[in-house]
Amino acid sequence: MLIILGGLPGTGKTSVARQLALRLGAVHIRIDTIEQAIRDTGAAARQSMADSGYRVGYGVSGDNLAIGRMVIADSVNPIELTRAAWRAVAERAGVRGIEVEIVCSDADEHRRRIETRRPDVPGLRLPTWDDVLARRYEPWESADLVIDTAGRGLDEAVAQLVSRLPAD
Repeated sequence: MLIILGGLPGTGKTSVARQLALRLGAVHIRIDTIEQAIRDTGAAARQSMADSGYRVGYGVSGDNLAIGRMVIADSVNPIELTRAAWRAVAERAGVRGIEVEIVCSDADEHRRRIETRRPDVPGLRLPTWDDVLARRYEPWESADLVIDTAGRGLDEAVAQLVSRLPAD
């Protein structure tokens, strides 16, 4: 199974992905980490990052799915193009893809998260609240699940997600 997470920065995607990976014994593929590793090589200075991080994520996810591992893809997934690409990864691997949008419906809480979080990947520049507000993010019509992290603990959000995953 490929669990395709997405949502704006600061909604709790990575926290949910990590806890979910531990709970399910899944591989956690985080696009922020991949993109920063690419930047660290200096390659990003020579060319635009564009979709490089996502493409690496698709490949590594496909490899893990091919050997029977469950994968959790953790990225903003702001547009239908990236969401469709993740679905194609699942289809090529012959596994089910579950699309999960992570939201934080409380704007004050969301802003507080953005303004108080610290990077956990060396060198990663986190977005400001203004960056989040200005970010392009298309409605996610194909999402199988929407998990709202506002006003709830991580354990509760993960438990809700797990309870709604298909049994297969």
